[in-house]
Amino acid sequence: MKKMFNHYSVLLKEVLEGLNIKQDGIYVDATIGGAGHSSKICEHLSESGHLIGFDQDEVAIEASRQKLSNSSPQFNLIHKNFSYLKDELEKLGIKKIDGILFDLGVSSVQLDTKDRGFSYREDARLDMRMDTSSNLDAYQVINTYPLEKLSKIFFVYGEEKYGNRIASKIVEVRKNKPIETTFELVDIIKSCYPKKDLRDKHPAKKVFQAIRIEVNQELEVLKTALKDALDLLKVGGRCCVITFHSLEDRIVKEIFNEASTVSWNKNQPFLLTDEKAKFKLINKKPILPSDKELEENNRSHSAKLRIIERVMEG
Repeated sequence: MKKMFNHYSVLLKEVLEGLNIKQDGIYVDATIGGAGHSSKICEHLSESGHLIGFDQDEVAIEASRQKLSNSSPQFNLIHKNFSYLKDELEKLGIKKIDGILFDLGVSSVQLDTKDRGFSYREDARLDMRMDTSSNLDAYQVINTYPLEKLSKIFFVYGEEKYGNRIASKIVEVRKNKPIETTFELVDIIKSCYPKKDLRDKHPAKKVFQAIRIEVNQELEVLKTALKDALDLLKVGGRCCVITFHSLEDRIVKEIFNEASTVSWNKNQPFLLTDEKAKFKLINKKPILPSDKELEENNRSHSAKLRIIERVMEG
């Protein structure tokens, strides 16, 4: 029996306020999960409102369908990665939206479902696919990627200072037999850490993050989808993004800053007086979880929320 979603909705109050929901608006949840955020968005919508939810996880789509089955606004659930945002909305005849939410990273249920292979605290086959129909999984990354590529992934995506040492050990071990499970990989990672560093955070955390990002191509997909989302916003429409690590947050910050700044052509001696940015930042610094939320949900501790609003067409 499939495990159903019981996911804590991170920064829920802040997201609902940030979206500035219009009763008859069209809203997109790009990472619907178990519809925690979406069900609350629907409570603010009238029957003429519309919610569209995306998720590449089939279990999430089914859980969302059950949770939203009695919602009064119209809703559509799309079993695809949010990289298909524009194409799928076009199929529904939707060209502009009033708001969109991205709640990035891995869900609590994906972490807690042992056989998904996301967690370094559970022994399972190396997998980490958010879309279980995808061909690339963690097993292939660990057992087929060359040393240089593994080192780069661990350093760039995981910011792991022992990345090269860990990659070298992986290549050495897999010469004798494939590395098949999460605990096999955890043991390799631990063997590469100095004893004094094993007392701090779990040594596998950064490497597992890096592999997950690679398997699901999370950062490249985010860049494309975020720009598409801004293009789709109506004037007054807002985009809210919750990130959980510095690489995601940096991407969101850079794209939001670029969109909310008037571009200047260096061949033009001065800015035209009527030149204005088409977006404005709702918060220049990220919104963080309250102390109360951190007490209720430890996984919120690294969450950051950024919000941007379209103020002009074009």
